[in-house]
Amino acid sequence: ALGQAKAILEELRPDGGKVDEAKLVEIAKRLGDLSDGPFVVSKEDCKTAFDGLTEQERTSLSNIHRRVKAFADAQRKSVADIEIDIPGGKAGHTVSPCKAAGCYAPGGRYPLPSSVVMTAVTARAAGCETVILASPRPAKITLAAAHICDVDLMLCVGGAQAIAAMAYGVGDVVPSCDVIVGPGNKWVTAAKSIVNGHCGIDMLAGPSEVLVICDDTANAEIVAADLIAQAEHDVVARAILVSTSQEMIDSIEKEVVFQLSKLPEPNQSTARAAMSQSFAVHCETIEQCIEVSDAIAPEHLEIQTRDAMKVGMDCANYGGLFVGVNAAETLGDYGAGPNHTLPTGGTGRYTGGLSVFNFLRIRTWMRIDDSAASQSMVDDTITMARLEGLEGHARAAETRSATKTPAYKN
Repeated sequence: ALGQAKAILEELRPDGGKVDEAKLVEIAKRLGDLSDGPFVVSKEDCKTAFDGLTEQERTSLSNIHRRVKAFADAQRKSVADIEIDIPGGKAGHTVSPCKAAGCYAPGGRYPLPSSVVMTAVTARAAGCETVILASPRPAKITLAAAHICDVDLMLCVGGAQAIAAMAYGVGDVVPSCDVIVGPGNKWVTAAKSIVNGHCGIDMLAGPSEVLVICDDTANAEIVAADLIAQAEHDVVARAILVSTSQEMIDSIEKEVVFQLSKLPEPNQSTARAAMSQSFAVHCETIEQCIEVSDAIAPEHLEIQTRDAMKVGMDCANYGGLFVGVNAAETLGDYGAGPNHTLPTGGTGRYTGGLSVFNFLRIRTWMRIDDSAASQSMVDDTITMARLEGLEGHARAAETRSATKTPAYKN
């Protein structure tokens, strides 16, 4: 996938500059993103799609948008500009959004309007001036989501070509983005790894996964349903069960077999393939369950035990935490508030999910108003610079010294 993505990016940018529009359309048609229509969908067409939904569909989409926005707005308010005293002056940081955000929403096996909301709403809440969305073969619900999220530009291309278009820009049509976020297939992930550095990215996401920690108080029917919900995402998804009760594991496995038999196609075949590489772990204690979970660092972690909140707070590594029998992971998928774009493949050990912070820059500043009051800091700088062998640094500090003559004057 990496080699193929690299080849596509090179084909799109023969001169190493912006993406060539004609090449983008050619590749998008070749790979099935486009037929004969334009690669940009107008805001009017997105509104028409929203208006064409049923009342229930519009209500649900609006409710999800409202809840995700409320959480993202709260996140934005949690970090602010600061200012402190330093010797002779002030120092601080400012919090400011990047200018242009690129959001990717998969359009492969199923339309994912929820990914439109999770990415575009979060970028808007951060304060991004321009929000661009890319999704191949967008369904009506995807276009409707783009409308309610006030996306500035909707690109109906996918894969590596979409990432390139957002990273490098397309002529005068698509501006280059400062940050690109959102889940995608292996070609999307490969392209994000290539453009990382030219612009920022949220993460390199792998197959989706859920881990459920449960004890003998769990409801086997509910746990089985949650495992299957994750398994139907993709044939390479993982659904992992960790429990202190072998009897509960056996009950859940029987329930999984039964519920899978009732799942419609193509979901059933997908979930069966995913389940064939999933597993259960029997532990003696909840503490051992936590150790297993922390070693895996799952994307989604459900806790269905006694004192579930305490167990959840004792867990260290995960993308998103879902505490108690009623906090279904699927509720998080569809807009309880926290973002559903989460770290996979064990990366929850060192990073978190998509948030407004992916679009924000913390930039520091300092100012000296009283040169005399700053002399202790000047003296410390001269000493430390010479300890590090950086004579030029020391002399630059000496030009601000009230007691020392710069060495170049001696």
